[in-house]
Amino acid sequence: MCLGIPMVVSSIEKNYTAIAETMGVKRTISMRLLPEAQPGDHVLVHAGFAMEIIEPAEAGEKIKLLKSMLKEST
Repeated sequence: MCLGIPMVVSSIEKNYTAIAETMGVKRTISMRLLPEAQPGDHVLVHAGFAMEIIEPAEAGEKIKLLKSMLKEST
């Protein structure tokens, strides 16, 4: 099973990389598989790669689910 983390693209950097943020955490991600994504887009990230552009509402639902899973595991 793969787990895609919803993130918002903050800025596009050099060499197909971007800065993305979720739940207060910023990461450098690869845009090689999704070069059409732009700052402000919500993307699913797996293993450091942006895999899919998603709607903001869908991203919110996925973050809510992730937070729920994290709460249950503690």
